Amino acid sequence: MVVFEKPKALTDAPLHYCPGCTHGIIHRLVAEALDELGITGKTIGVAPVGCSVFAYNYFNCDMVQAAHGRAPAVATGVKRSDPENIVFTYQGDGDLAAIGTAETVHSAARGENITVIFVNNAIYGMTGGQMAPTTLPGQVTQTSPYGRDVNTVGYPVKVCEMLSNVDGATYLERVAVNNVKNVKKAKEAIKKAFQNQVEGKGFSLIEVLSTCPTNWGLTPDKALTWLEENMLPYYPLGVYKDKYAKEEK
Repeated sequence: MVVFEKPKALTDAPLHYCPGCTHGIIHRLVAEALDELGITGKTIGVAPVGCSVFAYNYFNCDMVQAAHGRAPAVATGVKRSDPENIVFTYQGDGDLAAIGTAETVHSAARGENITVIFVNNAIYGMTGGQMAPTTLPGQVTQTSPYGRDVNTVGYPVKVCEMLSNVDGATYLERVAVNNVKNVKKAKEAIKKAFQNQVEGKGFSLIEVLSTCPTNWGLTPDKALTWLEENMLPYYPLGVYKDKYAKEEK
């Protein structure tokens, strides 16, 4: 009896991510959701610019490469051209919450029937560890060597809280992958976001708090601890909007 195996929605390509990076966990959760819902064959993913730029190598579904920040706009076009497709974007914080802010907000405002997987590790990863829109107050990065000063560069963008005020958004939840309990909750949220799209319920976004040991300058285990002690208090986990929650009960 098989008790554990690689999801069929993942390819055999080795992941390129740094040791301790939790992108791999999130990839698996997305793939498990596609498998369990039986939708891999009609799914189209949109790869961004950033650490997850090579997402098209890892998912066993059709993939489209988008310009920096434009994944929700590309996903909108793909979904509208053939509404029977299941379309998702897989984006980091630099891609989604910086250059892609407008695309994200307006896709939500229009209530596009797409699924957005938003990976928040509070830093720019691929380009060397600069301060990101999600970098915490006081957090040291390559471009904030004395810590993020909110008096000069402003406060971090809290995506779920921001989008919760957008009428077109259907389902918004923030999860984390720093321990087994949270990984299980993240899996449930990601699967629900895809199920919402299958049922035509509109725009769903799952924000996943993730680690970046390389650019945080920490070992993988200490990065998990840093996430728990620093990111969780600033970015509380939970459901920020669920338009159809009462109907489901």
